[in-house]
Amino acid sequence: MSELELQIKTSDGATQPPVKRRRTSAFWLAVPIVVVAVAVFVLPLTGLLPDAGQDLDATRRPPGFLTGGTWSHPLGTDKLGQDLLTQFIEAGRLTIMIGLVGAIVAIGPGTLLGLLAGYFRGWVDRVISVLIDAQLALPFILVALAIIANRGSSLPVLFLVLALTGWAVCARVTRSATLAIRERQFVLGLRAAGASELRIVFRHILPNLGGTIVALGTLQVGTAILIESALSFLGLGVVPPMNSWGSLLAAGQDELSQAWWIAFFPGLAVTLLVLVVNLLGDALLTHHDPRKRRR
Repeated sequence: MSELELQIKTSDGATQPPVKRRRTSAFWLAVPIVVVAVAVFVLPLTGLLPDAGQDLDATRRPPGFLTGGTWSHPLGTDKLGQDLLTQFIEAGRLTIMIGLVGAIVAIGPGTLLGLLAGYFRGWVDRVISVLIDAQLALPFILVALAIIANRGSSLPVLFLVLALTGWAVCARVTRSATLAIRERQFVLGLRAAGASELRIVFRHILPNLGGTIVALGTLQVGTAILIESALSFLGLGVVPPMNSWGSLLAAGQDELSQAWWIAFFPGLAVTLLVLVVNLLGDALLTHHDPRKRRR
């Protein structure tokens, strides 16, 4: 049997890594995220949403698919007769925006510190590693309470909380990836050629971390949404007149016995969105991690 025939049989065998299958799963996980994003950002521009004003003759109306409901209010109304679908869409826009910005403000410093720790090693690595361990040892709720008690509740303060509670995980993963890349032949060749350390770090190592950073960012979006929802539920997140899914959930907690749908749909949305985003982030991280890709 010729060498060519052996290569063909090997390539057609069952041992081929399921890269295509991972890409397909990542694609299908991205579809619902895109659908939700389009819904919350495009629907308000179409004029198709019900009026968001108060209607005291239609308070606590159930969703349209339940007895007593009406399709003029597909998700029902709250205690003031305000349409829940309109509130849900508008709150979703703010929730997703907070998730995206929260991921960016955590990924930025986390990537930079992890990159420096992994490449320079020595005392730089020791100092940054101590900071990472100290941050991870603190419950996020204590960090949030300390900051909000000092600065008050606002979007900038919320982004500060998300940055301080998210950078450490990003730094630890980036550090591990940098430790592996710094020993590759192209990095050793650049050192031998006399390239400066900063040039190697930012022009050559950082681009090789692109896939890992994207995967981390995706995971951090889900984490930021979950943290914001928890803080808003406790009254420490977004403040009126702004609404997020977390604040809608908090507003409906006192209505569970009379109008359970007020809290149900925001809670379900947070759960499903965070689940899908985390699964997508895990799929991307697996795709860009050679050790996991071989399993």
